[in-house]
Amino acid sequence: MGLKFFNTLSRSVQEFAPLDPTGKKAGMYCCGPTVYDFAHIGNWRTFVFGDLVRRMLEFKGYVVTHVMNITDVEDKIIKRVRETKTSLRDFTGKYEAAFLEDLRTLNCKEPHQTPRATEHIPEIIALIEKLLARGVAYRANDGSVYFSIEKYRGCGCNYGQLVKLNFDEMRAGERVASDEYEKESLADFALWKARSPEDGDVFWKSETLGEGRPGWHIECSAMSMKALGETFDLHLGGEDLKFPHHEDEIAQSEGATGKPFVKYWLHGAHLLVEGKKMSKSLGNFFTLRDLLAKGSSGREIRYLLLTAHYRETFNFTLDGLQGARTALARIDECVGKLRELGGVQSRMRDCSGDTLKRELQRAGSETGAPADLATNFTAALDDDLNISGAWGVVFEWVRETNRRLAENSLSVAEAASALAAWERIDSVLGIGAKVQSEEAPAEIVALLEERQAARKAKDFKRSDAIRDELKAKGWVIEDSPKGPKLKKI
Repeated sequence: MGLKFFNTLSRSVQEFAPLDPTGKKAGMYCCGPTVYDFAHIGNWRTFVFGDLVRRMLEFKGYVVTHVMNITDVEDKIIKRVRETKTSLRDFTGKYEAAFLEDLRTLNCKEPHQTPRATEHIPEIIALIEKLLARGVAYRANDGSVYFSIEKYRGCGCNYGQLVKLNFDEMRAGERVASDEYEKESLADFALWKARSPEDGDVFWKSETLGEGRPGWHIECSAMSMKALGETFDLHLGGEDLKFPHHEDEIAQSEGATGKPFVKYWLHGAHLLVEGKKMSKSLGNFFTLRDLLAKGSSGREIRYLLLTAHYRETFNFTLDGLQGARTALARIDECVGKLRELGGVQSRMRDCSGDTLKRELQRAGSETGAPADLATNFTAALDDDLNISGAWGVVFEWVRETNRRLAENSLSVAEAASALAAWERIDSVLGIGAKVQSEEAPAEIVALLEERQAARKAKDFKRSDAIRDELKAKGWVIEDSPKGPKLKKI
């Protein structure tokens, strides 16, 4: 079965077939952050979803070009620049750097291109000029330029491709200068905003458009088409962007080129926190950094964000993070035992991550990796990224592997094969391995050796006392096929 996605454009699940004639390349554009504050956990659900799509495409063998824009000029940013009395670049640069750092914390692959809106003003102006020339944009009395939905529809074009719009009930003919407008309004939207005193130093000069700055919607059209072409494969974002932002992107892009803009539109559902919409007044508004400060790891947060289907509203809870920690511990314990049995634990300290992966893949190819893990995992995600089904496959594999480990019925070759299979599917999940705990200090190792001597002498009272002493010092003893080992609590 091929990879299938729910395409918002067709309102149906469709098999993915890229525009590339060879069928090997895929272009993917994800709406990125507006850098006026730290991204919150609702934003991160969408970005982790985008990372899953990219990883799955690469897992299936596609060569992906992943583009994510940085919105570094729009209404909220200009307001903050004015309030903080700083320069545009100094203000946005801080939050852009924080976003990229958070992206790495969640083990999301960095996009191949992260274009900034402020670095694409010439492309934006050229696109607006095309829309003026084609008669679907007009100048207002203040010098601003607006997109005309009425003229666009009058050309036989369809406004309302992603959402069903009732043109009789919606308030047509209005004009909005702000970057966002009410969803029940059908409004002409600003492509170029004439300079105003409130903008301060945030403006650009254009011989044809005058002094001003771009509207939010036109930025994405200009940047995505420059990076991926006038028609490309995939456009991703949160469901809140379907209208008006993505609908306006389609209208201005197709209005300028006369070509279909995007083949597949994928939208992630909303995230609730503790059963309610995020709100600072409710105390359930969290940035990634807030959760890290509470003791969670990026790995645990990523896991939790990947437990629900991307098109389902997801309830994010602090208890869920504890559940994520427990689930990851199950995986880590199983994989750790496989590494010990497979004889690669010591080589891990001497190999880079890529070298170890190649070694495990080689072992898997030589012994035959567990077919049910890779096959069933792939089948689940091929079905519109059925992540619940994929995790079900993973934990069934963990259960069966632990059973065979307990029975000592797993050979060294089979352990290496199982590790190779796990490394392959984790290239999609991206949860990685737990950071290795610190080396036990000499005094702790000495206590372990003393306990082993006591056990050998059948002095179990002394053995139990040493165990309790180790626990009080923050260490526990775990039995393994190669003997006891110390683990930091």
